[in-house]
Amino acid sequence: MKAIDIFERLRNGETIATNDVEAYKLREASFETKKILNQMNNATNSDEIRNLLSQITNTEIDESTTVFTPLYINYGKHTKIGKNVFINFDCTFLDLGGITIEDNVLIAPKVSLLSEGHPIEPKNRHALVPKPIYIKKNAWIGAGATILQGVIIGENSIVAAGSVVSKDVPDNTIVGGIPAKILKSI
Repeated sequence: MKAIDIFERLRNGETIATNDVEAYKLREASFETKKILNQMNNATNSDEIRNLLSQITNTEIDESTTVFTPLYINYGKHTKIGKNVFINFDCTFLDLGGITIEDNVLIAPKVSLLSEGHPIEPKNRHALVPKPIYIKKNAWIGAGATILQGVIIGENSIVAAGSVVSKDVPDNTIVGGIPAKILKSI
């Protein structure tokens, strides 16, 4: 039976201890991503940016999607981006736990999508706890918002600027604040 590698274990939601025999692969992959990311963040042509992002994510980024760089990603291969997505300047994606962005999503500047966290107990705090982020169709994530691990942003929903979202957002809802709370239905 073939052993499951560390990246597949992360996608399966397994907590990765600091002394995991494959932990070094996380750093290596991150530095490989950084090489392409540096090229992408210095590119000035939207086709070149999409091509380089396709290399980082190991998926095809549709020509209807626009990304304003810089964009920061620690791995990339666990990020899936739909069609007609707009990602504005200076966003950060920690995607070892998985990030899915469906079609027609708007992501404002300085948004952080953080699919990774750490245990509360001090003795295990350096372990990595992955949980996927899922942003459904036509959602709008406001400037400076932070979406934490394990959160689903509902279809057509809006996350107000500066919010920290730690719980799922229902479809057709506006949330805001720290922590984000429902402000109104659309």
